[in-house]
Amino acid sequence: MSKHGRILVAMSGGIDSSLAAVMLHEEGYEVIGMTMKTWDYAGSGGSKKETGCCSLDSINDARNIAVQLGFPHYILDIREEFGDYVIDHFTGEYLEGRTPNPCVLCNTHIKWDALLRRADRLDCESIATGHYANIRQLEGGKSDGRYVISKGIDAWKDQSYVLWGVSQESLSRTKLPLGYLHKSEIREMAKERGFIDLVNKSESYEICFVPDNDYRGFLKRRIPGLEAEVAGGNFVHQDGTVLGQHEGYPFYTVGQRKGLGIALGRPVFVTEIRKDTNEVVLGDLPDLYRDGMVVGKLNLQKYPNLDNPLETVTKVRYKHEGTPATVAQEAPDRIRVNFHDGVNGIAPGQAAVFYEGDDVIGGGWIMKSFRQ
Repeated sequence: MSKHGRILVAMSGGIDSSLAAVMLHEEGYEVIGMTMKTWDYAGSGGSKKETGCCSLDSINDARNIAVQLGFPHYILDIREEFGDYVIDHFTGEYLEGRTPNPCVLCNTHIKWDALLRRADRLDCESIATGHYANIRQLEGGKSDGRYVISKGIDAWKDQSYVLWGVSQESLSRTKLPLGYLHKSEIREMAKERGFIDLVNKSESYEICFVPDNDYRGFLKRRIPGLEAEVAGGNFVHQDGTVLGQHEGYPFYTVGQRKGLGIALGRPVFVTEIRKDTNEVVLGDLPDLYRDGMVVGKLNLQKYPNLDNPLETVTKVRYKHEGTPATVAQEAPDRIRVNFHDGVNGIAPGQAAVFYEGDDVIGGGWIMKSFRQ
């Protein structure tokens, strides 16, 4: 009988999730490893060799760790549920003129649910992942007993932003062993244990089902005829002047500067996508700045609701450093955000996450941005 009980660990085959499993095993947990197969890139028509968490090499790397340490390892095929939910949402958002964030969606709506269902079947009390973040249970006030995601100690690797959507029930059964460690410490731990292949393994930061990082090509392959249907729309200036023609509104995102295919003698940026008229609005950098935004489809972690306006630091994308903002809950599923200073490149469809210190208050999906 194990000292701490049985735990199901999500293992992608990379160094982070592998070391999470190793650490829990060494602490005395009865570890069961599980690698999730989310996507078969070989059938998508892409040009790049299959890499990342869904590749055969990664599955084998995860299994090898389990074999060396003597704990079970399973492969979980969730391609159907992943495709129906994450990929359909991904393509649908671009067709609506928004910029999706499939990794957040996958974490909160697919992977956690899938892991917990299998954990129940395998009599595991909890699950674990290799994310750089922390989970703690609060005491006192209206937050008493609630679970909250907090930033990982490694500021560069912190992944709290992508975990805002995890439910209270799921957080109560989740462990994140890497939250109090730096990436350099994880690498050193792997070296000490002889896992040199993990240390030398390159890491992928691309969307798992778009490993060549060409989302335009993916959309064209996924939706036959799309290119012809949307081609020939206009680039327009902020003042309405027609500047030229573009390839189709789904192939552009707010904040984009490179790859526009138009030369105006100065840097210009996409400031708005107009789906209904197939227009892509271009402007100068100051034209990207917004005073606020409306965020919907909320998940609040730290508080059950926001009774009064709250001062926060709000992030509008993963690598955004965050900016001071006042947030006010206007409806059960809608928050209005007013930035203390302007923020540029706010893209509808991306996630917005609200912080109080290191704690994630909650987050939601950006519906629209505005100027005062």
